[in-house]
Amino acid sequence: MNKSNLITRRTAIITGLTSLGSMLLPGCTKPLPPTYGNILRMGDVLTYTAHRALLPGQSLVKEYSHRDISSFPATGSTNPSDPEKSYTVSEAYGRFLKNSFSDWKLSVEGRVARPVSYSLSDLQSFPARRQITRHTCEEGWTAIAEWTGVPLSLVLANAGIMPSARFVNFYSYDGPIDSIDMMDAFHPQTILAYGMNGKNLLVPHGAPLRLRVETQVGYKSMKYLERIVVTDEFMDLGDSGWAWYVGM
Repeated sequence: MNKSNLITRRTAIITGLTSLGSMLLPGCTKPLPPTYGNILRMGDVLTYTAHRALLPGQSLVKEYSHRDISSFPATGSTNPSDPEKSYTVSEAYGRFLKNSFSDWKLSVEGRVARPVSYSLSDLQSFPARRQITRHTCEEGWTAIAEWTGVPLSLVLANAGIMPSARFVNFYSYDGPIDSIDMMDAFHPQTILAYGMNGKNLLVPHGAPLRLRVETQVGYKSMKYLERIVVTDEFMDLGDSGWAWYVGM
């Protein structure tokens, strides 16, 4: 991201957030999930409609104190460049890792006015958010950690998402692709995390950048982010064995 983009960031963020105001008003979100009609994802209908109907759109999840921080196991892929530790091996990730991610960048593209690639230092120059939250894993365990990162809303607003945009899609170096809707994307606690427990994010936990969607079950908080694509339509990748919406 060049200097001119940094200078105009504040204006871009204000403009972007203003244009998205109507999306965040009660009643503006469709009451059914985009997976409605898929018999294998009927659970989405129950959780999505219940959350959207019963909870205010931007309700915060509980945050904890430093004394509540617990051990936090690293599950799934723990190094996308190692064939023994990742679902999918990424040579690109291995090159970035060797350089301590100094030349790594996150691209934000799709239905945005200003497609942009952010270095780690670019993301760290945004106003940071710190939150101590509970991670609830689909495997049945929980853990509490402090996360530091940039609110996804600021990154999207800076890129200037189009008024028709409805979904934010995430691609990771270890293979998974997933998405959230705008209500969750603009939730105050949805962040792109580069720090954990006061230190830089470690490789087993998703370095250099991972998503934190605190309103949903753990696997929605994708590790090893590679790029973000904003779309008007839901990109259905078929039955992955997991629900699309897993709100808590």
